[in-house]
Amino acid sequence: MTDFSLIETLRYEPEAGFIRLRLHLARLVRSARRLGISGADGAQAALLAAVKAGDGGAALRVRLELFPDGHIEVKTAPFAPLPQDTVWRVRVAGTRLKSGDPLLRYKTSRRAAYEAARGEFGPSEADEVLLLNEKDEVCEGTITSVFLDDGSGILKTPPIACGLLAGVLRTELICQRRARVARLSLNDLARGDLYLGNSLRGLIRVNLLV
Repeated sequence: MTDFSLIETLRYEPEAGFIRLRLHLARLVRSARRLGISGADGAQAALLAAVKAGDGGAALRVRLELFPDGHIEVKTAPFAPLPQDTVWRVRVAGTRLKSGDPLLRYKTSRRAAYEAARGEFGPSEADEVLLLNEKDEVCEGTITSVFLDDGSGILKTPPIACGLLAGVLRTELICQRRARVARLSLNDLARGDLYLGNSLRGLIRVNLLV
């Protein structure tokens, strides 16, 4: 049995329901199958039950955790979207990801590297922290995927092979042909507009501080 759980964090809107639900469930089922964890087929029912039990009339942050023994826990909290003109301050971590670690492509409770990276800077120094791998390739933020607008009309986002999570927003943008995979360096990020994003908050413009 594995010593970690699988996690999905979704946004719930009263009128629209769960945002990107199909992609979240598909990732969970795929991850559970590949890692030998049962119980993923009960995720949708658990999500709906949690929202019904809570305040279904407000936007919510919904966190689902699938444990190694197959049971599911869902927690909800009020969600407030960021203002449209938000610009995050982002710094680069000294902590590195290992491109050969296959678990990095799954969203799990193993978060030591991300917590270490986040801990390198205080809240007043950075809103998010960017991680590189051992080859100095850009990977991802601690809770976000990376997107570079270099003026070509299609966002660039690092490939999974660099050692990063297959983010739901990332998957959606690639499927919509609004993004394509490309290996990126820190120098590349200086040649365009940088965005970070996840399924909960969407795309966020950032100012990279190096």
